Amino acid sequence: MSAERPWLEQYPAGVPAQIDPDEFSSVVAVLENAIDHFRERPAFANLGKTLTYGEIDELSARFAAYLLGELGLKKGDRVAIMMPNCLQYPIATFGVLRAGMTVVNTNPMYTPRELKHQLVDSGASVILVLDNFGHTVQQVLADTPVRQVITTGLGDMLGFPKGPVVNFVLKHLKKMVPAYSIPGAVRFRDALAAGTRHPLPKVEVGSDDIAFLQYTGGTTGVAKGAMLTHRNLVANMQQAAAWVGTNVKPGQEVIITALPLYHIFALTANGLVFMKFGGLNHMITNPRDMPGFVKELKGVKFTAITGVNTLFNGLLNTPGFDEIDFSSLHLTLGGGMAVQRSVAERWKKVTGCTLVEAYGLTETSPAACINPMDLAEYNGAIGLPIPSTDACIKDEDGNMLPVGEVGELCIKGPQVMKGYWQRPQETAEAIDGDGWLHTGDMAKMDEQGFFFIVDRKKDMILVSGFNVYPNEIEDVIAMMPGVLEVAAVGVPDEKSGEAVKVVIVKKDPSLTAEQVLQHARGNLTGYKRPHFVEFRSELPKTNVGKILRRELRDEARAD
Repeated sequence: MSAERPWLEQYPAGVPAQIDPDEFSSVVAVLENAIDHFRERPAFANLGKTLTYGEIDELSARFAAYLLGELGLKKGDRVAIMMPNCLQYPIATFGVLRAGMTVVNTNPMYTPRELKHQLVDSGASVILVLDNFGHTVQQVLADTPVRQVITTGLGDMLGFPKGPVVNFVLKHLKKMVPAYSIPGAVRFRDALAAGTRHPLPKVEVGSDDIAFLQYTGGTTGVAKGAMLTHRNLVANMQQAAAWVGTNVKPGQEVIITALPLYHIFALTANGLVFMKFGGLNHMITNPRDMPGFVKELKGVKFTAITGVNTLFNGLLNTPGFDEIDFSSLHLTLGGGMAVQRSVAERWKKVTGCTLVEAYGLTETSPAACINPMDLAEYNGAIGLPIPSTDACIKDEDGNMLPVGEVGELCIKGPQVMKGYWQRPQETAEAIDGDGWLHTGDMAKMDEQGFFFIVDRKKDMILVSGFNVYPNEIEDVIAMMPGVLEVAAVGVPDEKSGEAVKVVIVKKDPSLTAEQVLQHARGNLTGYKRPHFVEFRSELPKTNVGKILRRELRDEARAD
């Protein structure tokens, strides 16, 4: 076994080679186990308010009862949740799962075009949205299968008087809640109250039931829903828990959750794994406000934090960060994008805690490889395949390559998705006949079993840990009458790792870069928008007319 899986010999002491993905029948079973063991302990905190595991139990049960009893939804129905990190998120998410339904995580920064696609594609019948984004829902509602909208204000779960004050400030002073009107919408607190009128029936949630439809950028220009089953998520919880569990104290951990829980990294690594440990998720609603973020960190005795390279770099460059008490911090996990050596080294120097790099995908729930937690310093690798996970490097013909050779990284394990929602062809292209998920990342393995990302096979652009697919950007820009041809590529960016650049051949000679950027602002969420616009007389193409994005990308990187 060690010859085929050299990484097993590098496993930290106490980490098993295999986990049992069937120890818990569902995410709900893990939640109920945590509630039984940690009922009185704090579970989620946000904006000065903390909910215990017992309160999460009661409130999520009410929401589940509302969905089943009041709305008459049935097992398997899809419920979209469109909000940043706030107390409503875990209540609603666990409520949906307890009702036997599927959570459709929805980026609150989506434009109407992006939101409409996701709601129509998923067939969501209900959406829960924060007031700040109600105007977006209003614009597309009539063209979607959604039959019930539930709205909530950021302060709604904070109690009196803080809750009303927060809502007033956001709406009237900061002007962060655009006016909207959705007749028939129900307030979240009213839904919870209505839930008390209905007994919560025992819903049998099976391991193969879909827990989350987690949308990821599509190579065809539209986002695809990765079907993540309860077994996928339980497996990844078990894998990550086994990996970090040797230095985690159940019921005593406080993890900073700054990445949005609607993103698969924070959802699993923070929301689910630390729930299993009975930890407290301290949620940051707006991590982009770095001074405010640092101020909040000063008031929390935290033991763990996850993030992407840009987040860690931003913190390190914010005045006051080096004054925080890091004496309890023992776990820093970086993923979503490559961790830069300079950031990792500076993080260790300031905090005394090693920034451990991990690798995953939406399609793997997400963790696939993680570096040993006792790593002394940054090593440039994405780590070792975690328990019950196989990884290999394949060439274009599907043959496995030996140590040191570069090819496509492929992953196999119980955390690999069921497939793409209603897209059998794209599922077959992603997961081969032997069960290997083709990641699209070019990598190599060293003799010890550590994997290193070299490049990406796909044209995907990675902006601050978010997947951006060129086809979608090109489709949006091509909607402009003044555009004849367009190609989108990723170019290096100090802040976000990569930024989007579009190269355009004009149909209308008067077309300007500002017009392109303005059009993008109306149709693409922030991280997908082009930062750079270049005009050319022609685009490089193959002899069959396919645009050579790689050539454009290489040119941009050589500049």
